[in-house]
Amino acid sequence: MNKYWFVFVIVAATAFGVPAFAQTHPPTGAAPQMTAEKWREDLRFMAAGIEKLHQNAFHSVSREEFYREVNALEQKIGSLEDHQVVVELMRIVALVGDGHTGLRWGAPLAAAGVLPVRFYYFEDGIFIQNALPEHKDLLGAKVVAVNGVAVDKAVDKLRPYIWRDNEMGVRSNAPIYLSVPPILHTVGLSNSKNSARFTLLKEGTERTVDLKPTAKLNELWDPPASWLSARAGDAPVPHWQKQPENKYWSEILPESRTLYIQYNEVQNKPEESIEAFFNRVIESAENQPVERLVIDLRRNGGGNNYLNLPITIAVIRSKFNVRGKLFVITGRETFSAAQNAVNDLEKYTNAIFVGEPTGASPNHFGDARPIILPNSQVRLQASTLWWQDKDPRDVRVWKAPHIAADLTFEDYKKGRDPAMEAILRYKPKPTLRDIVNEARAKGDVAGFISKYKEFKADPEHKYEDTLTVLNQVGHFLLGQKMNNEALSIFKINAAENPNSAIVHQSLGDVYAIIGDKTAAIANYKKALTIDPKIGPAAAALKELEKK
Repeated sequence: MNKYWFVFVIVAATAFGVPAFAQTHPPTGAAPQMTAEKWREDLRFMAAGIEKLHQNAFHSVSREEFYREVNALEQKIGSLEDHQVVVELMRIVALVGDGHTGLRWGAPLAAAGVLPVRFYYFEDGIFIQNALPEHKDLLGAKVVAVNGVAVDKAVDKLRPYIWRDNEMGVRSNAPIYLSVPPILHTVGLSNSKNSARFTLLKEGTERTVDLKPTAKLNELWDPPASWLSARAGDAPVPHWQKQPENKYWSEILPESRTLYIQYNEVQNKPEESIEAFFNRVIESAENQPVERLVIDLRRNGGGNNYLNLPITIAVIRSKFNVRGKLFVITGRETFSAAQNAVNDLEKYTNAIFVGEPTGASPNHFGDARPIILPNSQVRLQASTLWWQDKDPRDVRVWKAPHIAADLTFEDYKKGRDPAMEAILRYKPKPTLRDIVNEARAKGDVAGFISKYKEFKADPEHKYEDTLTVLNQVGHFLLGQKMNNEALSIFKINAAENPNSAIVHQSLGDVYAIIGDKTAAIANYKKALTIDPKIGPAAAALKELEKK
């Protein structure tokens, strides 16, 4: 199960989910002695196992491209060290493209230890959040470069090796990878599999340090008392960091008249089920001077999604199911069965979502099953089910918060919680749908564009999915024969989302309608460059070129 801040190994999003955390502990006994041929056998076994076990292994990568990468690695294996083979296997499995399918690298790569510092990806960069006492001088330092590579470029190098549903998975896992020298060595971010070099910035001074593995991988999730924190000694511990191992707990905050519930794991406790807990605490709050309910899912990596329904029912029945009184906090670790809980609360309640986007997609692959490679005993897992809680046309990569509340290093240092602060100062604002409905009622496209730009400029709306809404507005205007107004909307959408195939297809459609064949062809071609499988763009392009 996910531990403390970081999530790398996750519980599958079903009643039959397979916890992956156990793999991070080194196995007993000597590691298997591998030869190039044994690694090749394991590689072929892995590829065949994924294709057979996964519900749809080639939803993100074509079968041809997948096996092209498998064959290329098979040719290279003789020139690679064991740790390099494992890391390359990680990359190939990650091509499948979902957060439940990946290679459990803990034992093969971290048996010799990890670096004695713990990184975290804050809003303003990657910082050293925890360290062993002998490195206390590094606490609070910002990572500038890894082995001379700028930190953003270093994360780009790590990204292909991270199994994830979306970019929040990178936010969770890249800091862990930075603590594992064999990974850094393989991807070209270290000259040695036994050390790593970082350029750090602290209090205006830059320095370069070389670090060697002296810690254990599980300590990155649960730092023992011997680890020091960059949080100031007199800073309070925010509620969401107080009881990480408690599956669910609650507290009434009398000053703000808030019932705070932290929901950390979708698994029943022996002494009280999820259903009994939520019924008890919400019913109790009904009879007290409590005006607000906050459900905090930031640390929830999943479990048994069949246990979520009573939560939604209890919330719907409560006095809190009113916009402005019900809040759900999400983050990068909100994953799997926790995403299923988010889906229900989004669909059936009046919750306002606050924090970071979720680490999972609303519709996602899950129910991971293990594959153990026969020679190396390396373990991986593959998704066996597709969980479609939402409309089949819902292709969001995450559930975005209505109110963005990212954590900066200064927030952490001073014990602040931006999400709770945003909730306590909440005042109603028009939603994007409100703005659309008003403009539609008045027929005021210029007014919509003005209010849209104001909405978009608000930092609270940083993660709002405006692409889909703008596309719908543009097509509505096309249906009303308001072609020039539709063109204005699609141009805004394309400028804000230059890497979206559907946006460029829509822009191509409006250009085709108004008779600008050159612009239409250019946008259809761009859409197909981004996504060669976008059929309508291909058909429209073929028709235009024929004319």
